[in-house]
Amino acid sequence: MAKINFGGTEESVVTREEFPLEQAREVLKNETIAVLGYGVQGPGQALNLRDNGFNVIVGQRKDSKTWEKAVNDGWVPGETLFELEEACERGTILQFLLSDAGQIAAWPMVKNALKPGKTLYFSHGFGVTFKERTGIVPPTDVDVILVAPKGSGTSLRRMFLEGKGLNSSFAIFQDASGKAREKVVALGIGVGSGYLFETDFKKEVFSDLTGERGTLMGALAGILEAQYNLLRKKGHSPSESFNETVEELTESLILLVAENGMDWMYANCSTTAQRGALDWKDKFRDAVAPVFEELYESVATGNEAQRSIDTNSQPDYREKLDAELKELRDSEMWQAGAQVRKLRPQNN
Repeated sequence: MAKINFGGTEESVVTREEFPLEQAREVLKNETIAVLGYGVQGPGQALNLRDNGFNVIVGQRKDSKTWEKAVNDGWVPGETLFELEEACERGTILQFLLSDAGQIAAWPMVKNALKPGKTLYFSHGFGVTFKERTGIVPPTDVDVILVAPKGSGTSLRRMFLEGKGLNSSFAIFQDASGKAREKVVALGIGVGSGYLFETDFKKEVFSDLTGERGTLMGALAGILEAQYNLLRKKGHSPSESFNETVEELTESLILLVAENGMDWMYANCSTTAQRGALDWKDKFRDAVAPVFEELYESVATGNEAQRSIDTNSQPDYREKLDAELKELRDSEMWQAGAQVRKLRPQNN
C-alpha cells in the first residue's frame, strides 16, 4: 500500500499502479461474482466488472422494472441474469447491493446461501453496523468485506467509460479465509475505483450518513434554497437568483475546486469575490457547526438508521417519495433551473 500525506496525516492507500487490473483478475479468476440488486449501485459495479473481464452474474426480481433494465444492458436471462435466489446459489462472491430496507427483507435468503468459503460483499456498512436493528449477522465461516464508491453508481459507470475512476473506501469485517484483503482490493479495482482507502464498517456508515445528510445532499440543498429565497425576496428575478445560486456553482466554480482545490478557485476569481469569500467563510462554518454536531450524534445513536428502516420499509414508501420529490421539482427554484438548463448552448 502506498503512503500518502493528507494535510499532515499519513494514510495508506491502494492505487491502480501498485495493484493493476491484471492482478485483480488473477486473484478472482476462480470466483463467480453475483451482483444482487440492479438499482443504484448494481448496474455500475456489474457493468464495470464485466467490461474489466471478471465472471459476473446479476440477481434481480423478475417482476421488476430493473429486470428489464438488466436485459437492456446485455445481461441474458438464464445465462448471466437470474432470480435472486438462484444468483445467490451460483455466486461465490455475493455483492449485496439491494437497498438497506431490501437487504433486511432479503437477508434470510442470502444467509441461507452463504456456504462456508463464500464471500459477502457490501457497498455500505449499514446492515452490519446496525445489526440489532437489521438482523444482519453474517455467519462466521465466510469473508465479509466492503467496497464503497464515493458517489452514485451512475457516476461510477460514467467515469469508467471516460477512462477515469471514482475513489472508494474498503473494509474487512471478517476474514475467514485469510484472503479477504486481496479479494476486497481486487474487487475495488475491478469495479473501477480511482484509488482505495481503508476504513471499517462503522466509520464508513457514520461518515456516509453524515455526508449524505450534510454537504453532499441535505445541507447543500438547504443552503441553496436559503440563498435563492433571499434573492427572490429582495426583488431579483428567478433567472438571476438561480444563476447566482446554482448555475455558477455547478457549471463553473465547483469544477475549479475539483481541479486544484478551494484556494486555487479563490485565486482564479475576482479580487472582490476573493475578499468576500474569505471574510464570510468562517461565519458560515461556525453557524452550521452545531447542526453538524447534532447530525453526527443522530447518526451515532442509530436514530438516522431507525428512521430510514421505519420509513423505507413502508409499502407506500415509493408513493410518498415521489410526492416529496415532485414538491422539490415543482418549486420555483428548480423550475427556473429546468429552464436555465435548456438555455445552455450544448442543449440548443
